[in-house]
Amino acid sequence: MLPKKRILSGLRQWDQQAPWWLTLFLGLACVGFGAVIVSRPFTSLLMLRLLIVVLLAVSSAADLVWASRSQSRRWTAVAGSGWLSAALAVYLYPGLALGALAAVVGVALVVGGLVRVLVVLRGGGEDRVAQLLGALTVVVFGALALVWRDVTLLAIAVGFGARTLLFGCVQVVKAWRAARGGRTELSEPPSCRRRLRGRPRTAAMACSLVVALGLLAVSITLHRASPTPDAFYRPPPSVPAAPGALLRSEPFTQAVPKNARAWRILYTTTREDSVPAVASGIVLTARNPPAGLHPVIAWAHGTTGESSSCAPTLLQKPFAAGALPALDQIIANGWTLVATDYTGLGTAGPHPYLIGQGEARSVLDAVRAARHLAEVHVSHQTVVWGHSQGGHAALWTGQIQPAYAPDVPLAGVAALAPASDLIGLVANLNTVPGGSVFASYVVTAYSQTYPEVSFNRLIRPEAQAQVRGYAGRCLSEPEMLISIMSSLMSGERIFRGDPTRGTTGARLRQNTPTGYIQAPLLIAQGESDGLILPTVQRAFVQHACQTGDTIDYRTYPGRNHVGVVAPGSPLIPELLRWTQDRANGASPHNICK
Repeated sequence: MLPKKRILSGLRQWDQQAPWWLTLFLGLACVGFGAVIVSRPFTSLLMLRLLIVVLLAVSSAADLVWASRSQSRRWTAVAGSGWLSAALAVYLYPGLALGALAAVVGVALVVGGLVRVLVVLRGGGEDRVAQLLGALTVVVFGALALVWRDVTLLAIAVGFGARTLLFGCVQVVKAWRAARGGRTELSEPPSCRRRLRGRPRTAAMACSLVVALGLLAVSITLHRASPTPDAFYRPPPSVPAAPGALLRSEPFTQAVPKNARAWRILYTTTREDSVPAVASGIVLTARNPPAGLHPVIAWAHGTTGESSSCAPTLLQKPFAAGALPALDQIIANGWTLVATDYTGLGTAGPHPYLIGQGEARSVLDAVRAARHLAEVHVSHQTVVWGHSQGGHAALWTGQIQPAYAPDVPLAGVAALAPASDLIGLVANLNTVPGGSVFASYVVTAYSQTYPEVSFNRLIRPEAQAQVRGYAGRCLSEPEMLISIMSSLMSGERIFRGDPTRGTTGARLRQNTPTGYIQAPLLIAQGESDGLILPTVQRAFVQHACQTGDTIDYRTYPGRNHVGVVAPGSPLIPELLRWTQDRANGASPHNICK
């Protein structure tokens, strides 16, 4: 008998002859273990990885032992060595191994389902229709597993835990029956088997296939809704070295109000490391603007995502996606809106998510480029607005403007719920529902920008597939539902340790806007904000006062992170009055005096 068959035979004998108290102990242990790993999928994936390593090692040992007895010693030894190599690879590279697991499961389901379809079509027997429907269902679920790999991994993890829990329950029942002197087998009664045959089973398989096809249709719809950068975002062969040069422009109509007109622009800028780059953006003005030159609102949008497909100029709602407030009032006041996408969104990456220099340079160079657009007439009065990530960008814009772009003088900087303390923000993400999505953006951007920040060292191996999935989806697009569902299913920390320490912590501190801002500064904060905590914002304002900034700090009771800039927020009219005062040269209010 082969070694593997002997193992299975031994397990069957043990199952039949083990004392009831040992079976009870095993069952209770499996129930407890299964309950834990169902509630903690990452732990389940870790245990599943270890189980795969053990099974591969056992297979290797069995083949290597059998090689000494087999006539085909060479090929058996090669197979054993292959299993051993696979075991080492899974152990040494857990992130890659678990990422590949979803693909393996998907391929196995598709291939197995198709083989089963061929078997059913060639053969006969009872329940042929039901078997065919079941096989097709397996094929469809295999395709879904390949498309949604991060969700597939979590489903595998939960399924592994659920199977362990069910096995434990079965063992407990068997032990209880054995202790009472009854039969221990839990085989299905013949009457139950008969009920599963025929039309009810066919109907059940048909329902399963309908559900699978429905999920596949939803998947296709979500993927089609995701935008893709077109040729507009690719720079021409010859690009000026100077930042702020207008490379390309074309009319833009997506979600533009009827009383306005807009252009999509491509322009030169520089990255965090001063390497030349290109970025895209929107320039919008009233269709019938007042005579003369128009003040500029330089808009730094909030988080839309980390992938290049998440540029606001590509999204169905380009202004709402980044939480731009008061678009109609901007048009009515005769101001010109210049809204950057930042580098890496639309254009080639990386995107400087919460990386101050990269964000701020995109903002300032967009204003420079807008001045070269023949259809608009902008003045040198520029007020920067930014929300959330854009608030962080706005603060950095005010900080670097005198040295980087002295030709773009700022009349004011309005930072709305800004990410002003990156250490506090990242530390708080563990407590925020869906915080792992924002964390994935931070980790992806920092690991792509700074060589010493390692994605694999930051993220737990069991979570790496999920984090890569999150980082590839845009916050305002339908596919984000998949990330939210995956995040809620896991509910666990994605970091190996404390990301606010070590090299990552040093880079987060480097990108916290602690420098002096020459322009008048408005900071607005919702008091019910769970993402950017009011206590953290107050501490930043106190520090900024010590730096010498001129600050107007306003808080809004009952307003959360997005609600502070939502229609109807009391911030909106105050922001418009504050901006008009800056354009008119009025003296700013300063709480720091």
